[in-house]
Amino acid sequence: MRRARTSYSFRIQHHQLVFFRIMLRSFTAVVILVSCFTATGWAQAPSPTSPVASTPSKPVTKKTAPKAKTAAKQPVAAATGPCRLGVISALGDHFAVQKFGLTIFETEESAVTIEGWGLDDLVVARIRAATGSDPAVRRISYPKAAFEPFYHPTSRFLPDPREGLPAIVRSITSAANCERYLVVTRFKGQVPGTKLTLDGIGAYSHGLGSLVRHSHLFANVGLTLLDGSNYETISRPFAGLGTRLAEGLRLTEDPLTKLDNSLFPEPATTVPGNAMLRERTRALVAARLDQVLPNYLKND
Repeated sequence: MRRARTSYSFRIQHHQLVFFRIMLRSFTAVVILVSCFTATGWAQAPSPTSPVASTPSKPVTKKTAPKAKTAAKQPVAAATGPCRLGVISALGDHFAVQKFGLTIFETEESAVTIEGWGLDDLVVARIRAATGSDPAVRRISYPKAAFEPFYHPTSRFLPDPREGLPAIVRSITSAANCERYLVVTRFKGQVPGTKLTLDGIGAYSHGLGSLVRHSHLFANVGLTLLDGSNYETISRPFAGLGTRLAEGLRLTEDPLTKLDNSLFPEPATTVPGNAMLRERTRALVAARLDQVLPNYLKND
């Protein structure tokens, strides 16, 4: 009986040993299989410690922003066709303010700049209107200081021909090739019935105190017609005759020149911003031109 038990116990231990060996082999196979998958994963994944090889990058060239294209200045279209009359207005922006008393010692004179009043533009507009906007009538431009020698000559006793209108006009019209040139300038005139000199365009006041005093605008505007080939003056002896006769026969004051004493510019520095003076001065200059232009514009 005891021997049978011993044999049965041995068989149990034998079966347990066989089962253990089978389990050990299965576990070993699983471990080997897992190791293979792990090794494969490691082979595919980059090593964290090994630097990744990178191809050298090309230097980045910075593209400079395209410069804004400057608008090309369009050349001014040159006038074509013949030029019958070249118009040169040189009134400028000079406005004289003059105050006269009973004696020379009471005389006060000053001049101011009236930029923006457009007197030269007005002259050209009146001439174009008088010629019916004839395309053969052209405005001639010139440097700003071109007429300074004419208005401020170096000598009054021995005139320099280079400071006269023919020489100045010749110097600024070398490429114009006009048949004639009409030049509009200021000049110095006199108060009627006196020897008081009025300089160009402006306003003057004459008298004693505030009661016996009168004020006026004035516009001494002169026209000169020059031959385009030799720059000699073309005479117009009766150009201002009608104006002089009208002024001599006038029984009342000219409403274009009459200026209320309260409107006389004192101080002179108030002139440029005075809209009333601007409009009245322009009206006076236009009237003076309209009176004499027909005689200068006729063909002979």
